[in-house]
Amino acid sequence: MAQIIGAVEAKSSFAQIVDKAAHGADYTVITHEKPTAKIIPFEKKPEMTWKEAVKQLKEFRKLYRGEPGSFNIREAIEDGRR
Repeated sequence: MAQIIGAVEAKSSFAQIVDKAAHGADYTVITHEKPTAKIIPFEKKPEMTWKEAVKQLKEFRKLYRGEPGSFNIREAIEDGRR
């Protein structure tokens, strides 16, 4: 459960709050008794191995292999945004 802190307290104790968040704490910052922000721990995703990266690249190539000129960079960018 997030700890609730006022904006003034968040500002004056920001370094300590960030340090605690780095160790798992999360905070809801309120302004005028309304929630306005969250301070949460950064979630680090595990890095993939080079073998997994090669496998994903091969799968990607299969998706966009076709007639010369059939690869549409705009479509690829949009696919990555979903």
